[in-house]
Amino acid sequence: MAPRPIAALLADRRFATGAAILLTLPYWTSGIAKLIDWNGALAEAAHFGLQPPAGVAALTILVQIGASLLIIMGRQAWLGAGALGLFTALATGIAHPFWQMADPVARFHERVTFLEHIGLIGGLMMAALS
Repeated sequence: MAPRPIAALLADRRFATGAAILLTLPYWTSGIAKLIDWNGALAEAAHFGLQPPAGVAALTILVQIGASLLIIMGRQAWLGAGALGLFTALATGIAHPFWQMADPVARFHERVTFLEHIGLIGGLMMAALS
């Protein structure tokens, strides 16, 4: 059992909202950046061979911002967390295939990024529990 001051902090909705904002920060900021720089979003989708780029970019923005809002607002957080978890799993496999890297330094950096994204999925799984 947590000490009383810690228990009070953990029970405070503002704490949960702050945690949700921080957990989803990489997603909603990326979605906003894609909205601001639509051509960059199209170029990113095309870079990874995703077709059609406009459809992929639009769906990415919808998932990144919409699912983040569900978690932050605490409304169907399980759905938002599931959507971001699935998105992260797919995007991580596409963007960070460390197992294909010949250069050991590049492989190391891609592996670290890959594992950080897997950690985000774990955080999203925890968010789905609330």
